[in-house]
Amino acid sequence: MGEHIGAEPAVVFDAWMSSEGHTQMTGAEAHVDPRVGGVFNAWNGYINGTTTLLVPHRRVVQSWRTADFAVEDPDSTIDVTFEPVAGGTYIVIRHRGVPEGQRGYEEGGWAQSYFIPMKAYFQR
Repeated sequence: MGEHIGAEPAVVFDAWMSSEGHTQMTGAEAHVDPRVGGVFNAWNGYINGTTTLLVPHRRVVQSWRTADFAVEDPDSTIDVTFEPVAGGTYIVIRHRGVPEGQRGYEEGGWAQSYFIPMKAYFQR
């Protein structure tokens, strides 16, 4: 799933990978250690994981789980790409390995919790 964001890829990437930026662009508290191996949490601690790959201003891969995952559920993975396009960035989120019953982010949650608030934040 993807969406056009009205800011350059470096700006969107830098916001994704900073505590202050992630908090501001989503409207919910986030803490991000911006390096491979760094841990993060978002949406007031509801989401947490670890960054496993960074390609500055182009790609972020993170392990990802919500507080609703069962203890025995493995982490899912998000692969976020930031493509330059006219007027900003086309951001694509590929989310895989999500346990059954936990697909809310794939069924509209990414739009509601990320794309809609990001579009509003970067249009300011």
